[in-house]
Amino acid sequence: MIAADISFWTFTWYAFAGLVIGVLAKLFMPGKQNMNIIATILLGVVSAIIGAFLWNAIFVDQEGVAWIGGVVVAVILLWLYSRFAPKARQSA
Repeated sequence: MIAADISFWTFTWYAFAGLVIGVLAKLFMPGKQNMNIIATILLGVVSAIIGAFLWNAIFVDQEGVAWIGGVVVAVILLWLYSRFAPKARQSA
């Protein structure tokens, strides 16, 4: 069983890193995604938290590089969003 050491500062750090991770994911994804800045930040925060905890669960004793897992999760979530989100209609 994996025990996650979740403290307030750990959570806060991952949330702050998510701000950057959301922007990085949009840079890595080709094409245009119809997401505003708030949605991008939320994507990054969620991805940072999920990705970092997954990274730490898979790669034990790899502190300091868990942000890579956040970026990977963010790119996957962004791809899913761009694939399944309703497209904006363009007026003629």
